[in-house]
Amino acid sequence: MESKRFISILSDYGFKVTFADESDTYFLRRALKALIQSKEEIKKVQFLRNEFAALTKDSRGGLYDLICEDEKGNTFIVEMQLGSYKNYIHRSKFYAFQKFNTFVEKGKYRFNNLPKIYCIGFLAKNIYPNLETYYHYGTLKNEGGEELDSQITHIIIEISKFNKKEKEIQTDLDKLIFAMKYLDTYQHLNELPTSLSEDWLDKITEKIDKSTMTSEQRMYFEMFLAKNVSRIEMLKEEIRQEIAKEQARGEKNANRNIAKKLKKYDIAYDILSKATGLSIEEIEAL
Repeated sequence: MESKRFISILSDYGFKVTFADESDTYFLRRALKALIQSKEEIKKVQFLRNEFAALTKDSRGGLYDLICEDEKGNTFIVEMQLGSYKNYIHRSKFYAFQKFNTFVEKGKYRFNNLPKIYCIGFLAKNIYPNLETYYHYGTLKNEGGEELDSQITHIIIEISKFNKKEKEIQTDLDKLIFAMKYLDTYQHLNELPTSLSEDWLDKITEKIDKSTMTSEQRMYFEMFLAKNVSRIEMLKEEIRQEIAKEQARGEKNANRNIAKKLKKYDIAYDILSKATGLSIEEIEAL
């Protein structure tokens, strides 16, 4: 990342300063409009609390990467997934239904004029290997393809499948995905495709250009990197500890099985204890 001029939009920092910048939502509003294929402008968005509690003590809560609401009350849940996630669509449904439950007023069960929920997922790795398309827009439909309900819409972008060349970029959706996938591979502004020379894309280019960062922005960026490195190291240590525990459990289980079999031959418990590492009490209980 240090050798590159532009920070990847797919990174945690890149996503935060482009999509999740509450001080300037112009890029986000244009991106959402392109993603939901709307002809109408999104005039404003309000960021919502991205953490939600479980509905019951036995159910689970969650954390959205980004959740916001437009001037009509429509909700946009945006997720970035860089690793493999085979069951992403189930996660998307879980998030959508959590939000859906908040729309229905307790005790009245009224479902009239509910605002729309858009669950948008940017996936670096493919989850539909047998499908050629990179952009998936799904609502509830019958077996004939007729729409039954459009209140909840799932939008999934498999970024690795996007292989359009610069000259093929035409729609705002193409421009958005191209920028997300390739912008950090350029080193000079004059190398950028002319199709990306639009005000809403210029805004994000400025935000991820390390050469124009202020000292405060650079410090924030460095802190973000350090935080991520720390999180990765903590995760590695947790994994190492879990592996060690599993190995210890596996070894102890194996020794229990050995001691259990040898007990049949009336071997003294103190000998079995020394051979297996189990206590005499543990051997007696077998």
